Amino acid sequence: MKFVKREDIKDGMRLAKPIYNKKGVLLYERDSKLTRQSIESVRNFGLIGVYVLEPAEPLPPMSEEDIAIEKFMIVSEFALMDELAGMNKSAKSSKIRYLAESYITQFGRLNHAVDFVQNLRGAEDYVYKHSSNVAILCALMGSRLGLRYEEQTDMIIAALVHDIGKLNIPSELVKKEDLTAEDVAQMKKYELHGADVIEATFTSTPAIKRTMLQAYRHIEAFESGQDMDSAKMVKSAKILVVADMFDQMTAMSLRQEPMTYISALKFLMSFPNWFDPDIVKGLIKSVNFLKEGTSVELSNGEKALVLTTNPDNLLKPMVLVFSSNTIIDLARSSIYQGLEVVDTMKTLDERYIMDADAIKKLKSGISD
Repeated sequence: MKFVKREDIKDGMRLAKPIYNKKGVLLYERDSKLTRQSIESVRNFGLIGVYVLEPAEPLPPMSEEDIAIEKFMIVSEFALMDELAGMNKSAKSSKIRYLAESYITQFGRLNHAVDFVQNLRGAEDYVYKHSSNVAILCALMGSRLGLRYEEQTDMIIAALVHDIGKLNIPSELVKKEDLTAEDVAQMKKYELHGADVIEATFTSTPAIKRTMLQAYRHIEAFESGQDMDSAKMVKSAKILVVADMFDQMTAMSLRQEPMTYISALKFLMSFPNWFDPDIVKGLIKSVNFLKEGTSVELSNGEKALVLTTNPDNLLKPMVLVFSSNTIIDLARSSIYQGLEVVDTMKTLDERYIMDADAIKKLKSGISD
């Protein structure tokens, strides 16, 4: 699976992810072959690009949970669009708390990691889809990290509305590729104005603005190289920071290529003073970073296939090395000290790329 920018889409490419219109109606199924008409539709929708399958690549399977999550994302994104429009217009939001609670119902009560799948985004809907994804990550981590239900709800509301100021940035500035220092300063003014909208909308719940502002200032300080004391940050803001950064790094945007989930995780782990290690551990428990059947690159340059994951050390699973056709357990530190997974290969959404039955046969050959 690979991401293709809209200007590089060609006839005959097969979709790896479905395409919906702005009302949430399915237009093109997975595995559909793109035609001139569908390519024109993609461009008219303003999508940055599409995920397509390699010529000989089979369609990745989707579990019932995958399908349910995808449907939830579509419905919730459009609901969020209406809520943010109302907030921008009149500083009122009638259903945002109900919407936040639906994220907790869908994700906040799970006792297992999920396949967190990046969605297709355009310039017009980037804020809604980013905010929705951040809310999903916050919901996944909230209960694992000990937040009370009320704290989780306020945090998810903060996640849903934290970028509302970006909706008022002029479209020509949003689509501009090479931003000047003046452009960046202007965009930050719009972003900070969002805090005023949030304050006016949630006058009785100051925790929402506090979470949003603490997270915003923390990320801004990190990106600009300033010093920042995070000792006074509330836990919800620390969770929002990790969720926001992870989604930014792994989603395709107008200005950058996405990082793999493993690369993004390693980035977060390399700055423990900025991204709370306990929060990052919560992210690891919430999202499937390595699954059985995932192709990976090892630190010695070898390519391998994950056969069994390692809950104690994500980067040291049991793998099948392609070049030698041998199975090794990277967790055996006495033998494979220093050898670990560097990154995942090929698939961008971390789903299976090998038939589950074939993996079982390989594992059955491993002697006790």
